[in-house]
Amino acid sequence: MLKKLLGIAPKLESDGSYSPSKLAIKLGTVSRSDFENITYTKYKGRRSKILVIFTEQKNMEMKNGKLFSTGNHPIEALVPMLHLKNAGFDFEIATPTGKPVVFEMWAFPEEDEYVKALYNELKANFEKPLKLEEFISNSFDKSDTYAGVFIPGGHGSMLGIPEDENVGHLLNWAHQNDLFTISLCHGPGSFLATTLNDQEFLYKGYNMAVFPDSVDKQTPMIGYLPGHMPFGLSERLKDLGVNLMNTKSDKTVCLDRKLITGASPLASNELGKLAATTLLRELA
Repeated sequence: MLKKLLGIAPKLESDGSYSPSKLAIKLGTVSRSDFENITYTKYKGRRSKILVIFTEQKNMEMKNGKLFSTGNHPIEALVPMLHLKNAGFDFEIATPTGKPVVFEMWAFPEEDEYVKALYNELKANFEKPLKLEEFISNSFDKSDTYAGVFIPGGHGSMLGIPEDENVGHLLNWAHQNDLFTISLCHGPGSFLATTLNDQEFLYKGYNMAVFPDSVDKQTPMIGYLPGHMPFGLSERLKDLGVNLMNTKSDKTVCLDRKLITGASPLASNELGKLAATTLLRELA
């Protein structure tokens, strides 16, 4: 009751999960992103496609058994995609089994005309995405038409995707075919899929920007999470040989070889700019 009075009690949803508290929503979300509508010299080559892998799962079980109502963070997904679209790239939307994309709609920037426009433009694709298995069957031999793979953040990107063998195949396919891999915040949890079946971690020795475990440990205090995370992502990546480039949930972005990463929702705009300019330069 005291937490409710203070506005720090997570909100109980109809399915039994919890979304962030009133205070957490106020402190941790925005009504308008910091997207910069940059005019790029559009890419007109053959490698014009980007595969975007979204989560199809909503509820993450915390250590205390409570479920966090999550999904992909809309700003982390759509702001980088806006930059890539402005740079001349097209998207193929996929989820592990073809179920609809799940967004953290409580974090949607309702006053952001650019984010809303792209969301509405791609809504049909979000509702009926590709299955990863279908993509592997139909597109692996068409790598010369792809520029990269993008895996947005949001805690939901840690659900199912890190344990999906198809994700591991796709990341190795991108690496072997010299495609870019782009991710941010909790999205790099997907990279754990490259360790399945006792394979060596694909990104050992890479520099990355990733959401810090230290912040995840603090957010239950204001009711952002309804409990502590099931595991620490940045620490697990560090144990696998990743060099972490940030200690805060900030605007840090990082380019290492063909891997582009960002630290948090605050890095969405910077990640989009870095991805767009890098792809245009390297594919010219």
